[in-house]
Amino acid sequence: MNPILLAVIIVGATGLILGLGLAIASIIMAVPVDEKEVAIREELPGANCGACGFSGCDAYAAALSKGETQKTNLCVPGGEDVSKKIAEITGLEAGEVIPQAAVVLCRGSYGNCEPKLQYSGVKSCAMAQQLFGGPKSCSYGCIGFGDCVNACPYEAIKICDGVARIDPTICRACGMCISTCPKNLIELMPLGVSKAAVLCKNIEKGAQTRKQCKTGCIGCMKCTKVCEYGAVTVENNVAHVDYEKCVGCGKCGEACPVKSISLINLKAK
Repeated sequence: MNPILLAVIIVGATGLILGLGLAIASIIMAVPVDEKEVAIREELPGANCGACGFSGCDAYAAALSKGETQKTNLCVPGGEDVSKKIAEITGLEAGEVIPQAAVVLCRGSYGNCEPKLQYSGVKSCAMAQQLFGGPKSCSYGCIGFGDCVNACPYEAIKICDGVARIDPTICRACGMCISTCPKNLIELMPLGVSKAAVLCKNIEKGAQTRKQCKTGCIGCMKCTKVCEYGAVTVENNVAHVDYEKCVGCGKCGEACPVKSISLINLKAK
């Protein structure tokens, strides 16, 4: 027999045998597919942000399919549309998703907060804060190197005049920026309603805060005295607003002598 023909026959036969072996193995070792889990996963946005409390979209889909959770409204980036679709697939009741967006609680722009040192290292907020709290005079404020910008999967964050700013029309409230900010300056606020927000996290005493930032909260408590709903409190020399109690009257902002409190109404698309 022709040696070339023989080689072709041997190679072909070997390939056929191996192919049959793989086909049989794939049938024997096949992992059962949970069609409900797959259907749920297809409806989730895929951000894998962990806002749902699970390690990612796959884990949340698996938990819903297995009955480990019956909450269809845990995917904040997906909103009520995703909650309703999950409810249709699982037969559960669709939970309400309160629309939210992230806000950077800082006004430490270049005009309000001067530099205290010249930083020439890696342009990372997490790295820069290890050097005396960062290059700005306020060690509690936004460093502005954009760790949150890099973390945002929706490109909703930009650095403006040295401070991160978030576009509420793009933000999906996934929380990736919140977990990334080394200063803990980012919080979620409800969309479509007016709420007061203290744009400062400086816990130094008033006189020291004023030296560090022109609009830093001095803890004077004038805001707490004018709030009729008990929504504003001062702790560790800085004011805080309880968004659930706040009715958006704006009196605290009017009373603030340094204008560190703003009335914010985040608009969605």
